[in-house]
Amino acid sequence: MSSPLSEPPRPELAVPPRPRFKLLGRRVGGPRSLWAWPLLLSLVFVAGVVAWMVRTDADEREARRAELISDALSLEAQLSGALDDETARLKALADDLAAHHTRPEAFVRQALLLDGLRRFWVSVTWVDAQGRIVAQVPDDKLPANAPLRAGSTDRGLAGHLSVALPNRGGLLVARYSSTNLLRQRVPWWLARKYDIRLVDSSDDVIAATVDGERLPDQLWYRKTMGPSMAQGWLELASRERQTPWWRTLPMALMGGFLLLVGAASWMLRRQMLAVERAEEAWRTEAAWRTAMEDSLAVGLRARDLDGRLVYVNKTMADMLGYQPEELIGVMPPMPYWLPDELDESMRRHLRNMAGQAPREGYESRWQHRDGRVLEVMIFEARLVDAQGRHIGWMASVLNITERKRLEERERRQADTMAHHSRLTMLGEVASTLAHELNQPLSAITSYNAGVLNALKRHPEPDSLLLGALQRLGEQAAHAGRIVKRIREFLTRREPQRERGDINQIVRAAVDLQRRDMNRHGVSLSLQLDRALPPVLVDPILVEQVAANLVRNACDALSTRPGVRSLHVMTTLAPDGRFVKVQVSDNGPGLGGQGIETLCAPFFSTKAEGMGMGLAICRSIVELHYGALDAEEAPGGGAVFSFTVPCWQDHDQEGEHDPSDDPMPADASISQDDSRP
Repeated sequence: MSSPLSEPPRPELAVPPRPRFKLLGRRVGGPRSLWAWPLLLSLVFVAGVVAWMVRTDADEREARRAELISDALSLEAQLSGALDDETARLKALADDLAAHHTRPEAFVRQALLLDGLRRFWVSVTWVDAQGRIVAQVPDDKLPANAPLRAGSTDRGLAGHLSVALPNRGGLLVARYSSTNLLRQRVPWWLARKYDIRLVDSSDDVIAATVDGERLPDQLWYRKTMGPSMAQGWLELASRERQTPWWRTLPMALMGGFLLLVGAASWMLRRQMLAVERAEEAWRTEAAWRTAMEDSLAVGLRARDLDGRLVYVNKTMADMLGYQPEELIGVMPPMPYWLPDELDESMRRHLRNMAGQAPREGYESRWQHRDGRVLEVMIFEARLVDAQGRHIGWMASVLNITERKRLEERERRQADTMAHHSRLTMLGEVASTLAHELNQPLSAITSYNAGVLNALKRHPEPDSLLLGALQRLGEQAAHAGRIVKRIREFLTRREPQRERGDINQIVRAAVDLQRRDMNRHGVSLSLQLDRALPPVLVDPILVEQVAANLVRNACDALSTRPGVRSLHVMTTLAPDGRFVKVQVSDNGPGLGGQGIETLCAPFFSTKAEGMGMGLAICRSIVELHYGALDAEEAPGGGAVFSFTVPCWQDHDQEGEHDPSDDPMPADASISQDDSRP
């Protein structure tokens, strides 16, 4: 007995099968002649019945013939016995006449004679030895209606019995009625069963129990009567006429049965042709539907009320990297759910099974068979059968991974455009500042030169003051050159490449950052290869690249406890055509970031950083046909390196086509850089 809390049985979700198409011109399915099988089987059945009836009819005929022969033999024996008895009575009469010397006048009163006449004797004639009639009973002179002549009026031929008179000579001849013989000696049941005739050798009827001739279709049999009736034959013809088997009621029924089966087969054939046409139309429609489903860019799936997948179209299977057969029948958790989002996917599944899926659809994340993550948009709808019962859920699935990627790309492009706008504004401000700072720096240089000249004319100038003023003039001139090169860089002018010493450029960059290194407690280690060839670079720009890498290393080491070490090295690249500058530290490292990510515009891990330092450094290095790279240090920390080309003998200062090295519009020098 079911519990009151048990759920009612759920209807099966019936999904129409895929259509079966023609293969090599042959239909996949049963033969079209199935409708004829009932008719053929009926014909076989009727043929068997007919054979049985023919055999039964033959057996019945044989049995009736055997019975007829048996009855004929039995009746012949009875009639022969009756005639023998009559002959014995006639013999007794002859003996009695001989024993009592009966006179002809007393012959008519003989008891045996009268008894025989009462049976079927017609007359008895006493003939002497000379063949003369001694006495005859009944006498021919008696009237026809006399009692003694009653039996003489019977139709049919009479038979004769004769015996010799002992001692006196002569014969007693008894004429008997064959018809009465049959009436008295043939049993009633045999007379009702057969037409009985006594015939002679010429087929003339001697006596018969019926009038008329034997019919042609009657079953009959003849038996000779033997000595008691020489030249006589006993014929029995059966009154039961055996109807031919083809005229019997079973054959009529079989004929009607065949007609009904033929009509049913014809109707079945029409029905099968109609079904075949409908099936062909269904196959065509199903093929069209399948083709349309397979050509759609929308995935379709059907689930029953338990959440089991019962139908998946090819688009969805291809979307997930499976075959439809691999997904049909699968129960949650589904193989395309993300492993780290199983709980959330199960909650969403239970919500959908409860009919609470958003009508406007919802987004989800699935996993391709090869591990790729897919962004999908799902629209759920109720699935009902032909009776209107709710049997499951049908969902349309859109792959929006590319759309999401495009949206993200557009968002990044919008952010990039905004940053570019700000950068352009910043470039304009930096160009204006460079123009405005050029005059104060020129004034500082002029005033510093005037003060130096005045001090030098003093009889006893202070050497310490003169050294400070000289360094002030050098720094002001260097600042002026930096401002000039930055202005030229921002106005897309060609860098001033010249022959230079990479070690000297690196030392100048390190000297600019010594104050920051001392402030952060960073120990510097320089490993400069004195055998390096000269390089073809813009010293100011390359110096800014080296200085930016050293500054970034100092910023990264500022948060590290313990020993903070910085190592700067110059060496010749393996190909011998470039010089490599390497800056390594024992800081926190890159955190798994690559050079592409670190050099991405506006990417920065510093709160006050703009995220343009390494991007501009990379642009400067690539402008010199070099490469900027970054990697994790073996003992911890980061290693940044860049390469610049060596000076070749055929290189001439100032000879370079500016069109070969276009400057990016967003190039600028910043003291900030991204560093994880």
